[in-house]
Amino acid sequence: QLLLAASGGGLVQSGGSLRLSCAASGFALDYYAVSWFRQAPGKEREGLICISVGGDTTYYADSVKGRYSLSRDSPNNRVDLQMNNLQPEDTALYSCAAVQGYCAESPNFYGMSYWGKETMVVVSS
Repeated sequence: QLLLAASGGGLVQSGGSLRLSCAASGFALDYYAVSWFRQAPGKEREGLICISVGGDTTYYADSVKGRYSLSRDSPNNRVDLQMNNLQPEDTALYSCAAVQGYCAESPNFYGMSYWGKETMVVVSS
């Protein structure tokens, strides 16, 4: 069975950090570009950041530049999202998705091959 799952969400104070993971089972995530998205209450889904098969990172949201970063953990078949200096406006449901190859120039909501179950991030002020 081919699965993707996001984990690591929780409650954090403003200025704090969290590390989310996107883990794959049944396929090798190293051959896929992995994107992270979020959807805040009452708002549309937003593309944030993507890592290509070669490790290059593409930022889709200016609001996370300099605060969010991606890394691959190949032995564990996952991609980690490090989030620093979190702010209340970062509160949202976070999800990851994967597609073979490289990151698109803009968020590709409908072109993903796999979507992971979301994880909730709440940032208190």
